[in-house]
Amino acid sequence: MAGPAPGVAYSITVRAEYPNLPGMLGRITSAIGNAGGDASAIDVVSTAGGKMVRDFTINARSIEHGEAVARAVAAVDNVSIRRVSDPTFLLHLGGKIEMRSKVPVTTRDDMSKAYTPGVGRVCMAIHADPEAVWTLTGKGHTVAVVSDGSAVLGLGNIGAAASLPVMEGKALLFKEFGGVDAWPIVLDTQDTEEIISIVKAIAPGFGGINLEDISAPRCFEIEERLKKEIDIPVFHDDQHGTAVVVLAGLINALKIVKKRPEDLKVVVAGVGASGTACTKIMLSFGVTNITGFDRQGALSRDRDYGDNVMKRWYADNTNPDNFSGTLADGLKGADVFLGLAGPRLVTTEQVARMANDAVVFALSNPDPEIWPEDVPDNVRIMATGRTDYPNQVNNSLCFPGLFAGVLDVRAREINDEMKIAAAMAIAAVIPESVVSEDFIIPSVFDQNVAKNVADAVALKAQETGVARRRRRRPDDDDDTAYATRRIALP
Repeated sequence: MAGPAPGVAYSITVRAEYPNLPGMLGRITSAIGNAGGDASAIDVVSTAGGKMVRDFTINARSIEHGEAVARAVAAVDNVSIRRVSDPTFLLHLGGKIEMRSKVPVTTRDDMSKAYTPGVGRVCMAIHADPEAVWTLTGKGHTVAVVSDGSAVLGLGNIGAAASLPVMEGKALLFKEFGGVDAWPIVLDTQDTEEIISIVKAIAPGFGGINLEDISAPRCFEIEERLKKEIDIPVFHDDQHGTAVVVLAGLINALKIVKKRPEDLKVVVAGVGASGTACTKIMLSFGVTNITGFDRQGALSRDRDYGDNVMKRWYADNTNPDNFSGTLADGLKGADVFLGLAGPRLVTTEQVARMANDAVVFALSNPDPEIWPEDVPDNVRIMATGRTDYPNQVNNSLCFPGLFAGVLDVRAREINDEMKIAAAMAIAAVIPESVVSEDFIIPSVFDQNVAKNVADAVALKAQETGVARRRRRRPDDDDDTAYATRRIALP
């Protein structure tokens, strides 16, 4: 079975000192290569007294592999290791985000307008007209990224504090890709009622709520309750962000394999938050034959799901043939496999039983349900959640632009029509003439993605009646009305 290639996420930087003699550099790079490392950069630090000091930045497969590569460099004769640093940890020192002022405060006049006494007038304007808070504060461009740390990436229930680097990263991407200000709010509770109460209490200060890494099935109730009880959009990205990008990839994949949504047989492994949301958006898009699988097998209408309302919903709304077998059996003749369950879940032989021109989305991270190197010839299109393979399903393609559009029109909610519009906008970033097996999903760094998604989502919000206002144009003066008074002169 294949394994991960060396990647930047586990890179190390080895600072090595050695005699400045011919052949030494070659011996070190050979040691790195023989240990399975990938030297991505070699930088000179100093040359003095017949000694050379260089930094070797090396991609590795894991923490343990990086340590093994460093030991291999240290084992080269006459090489002394000064230090081994971790670029990923260096990037996180002091956190990844900060708050910056939009206006200068350098004089007494600035202070009087930005704070007391001038700010009191602005407070009373909002008191008199509560809608003015969208214009006179940062509410209209700010999102809370809320997590209880119960289902962080592939790490599980690691708690609020340990989840904070992920939430900071989310906030960073909101700003970098969508121009949206976001702030991480990590909660030291995993009680459903308490989380709902806290988010309701902080909602007045934000234009939207992005729920993140909250375990199923609690995440379903938390999102549904908050959608009903607060007047700003609530979006659980693990569910709907994944679903939007999966649908975008599927839209383009179907262009290649020449199949229609209504003709597909889809198998979903993993019916937690992401799997359920992906299923719902595919159903909305016209896919009718979807069967989900958990550890006990297919979700059929013959099983007892206890108090798991979402699994009962899943069984009642999918699996039209009421299939009750194993995942391996369910793959027979399937057109699409969507994996959101865990590493190495399916084998080459099992996937070979799928239909010709099969589509495989193996999205478990860091190790997918099946590695791209292991898929058989009947698989036409392969996607993963990893950055080091083509067709990465990355939620960052969705949430920055989606919230930018939502906030622009001050939408009350994010409905299914807006999600499908976002998926179609992502898919359309790639011109149909260049869509290919290895290019069904655009790069997260394509600047057209967030803009296209924002435009499509804002328009759909208006069309479906959930927008509080129309999209802003350069000549709009709505936001300056509170600063412009018309005085009747004699």
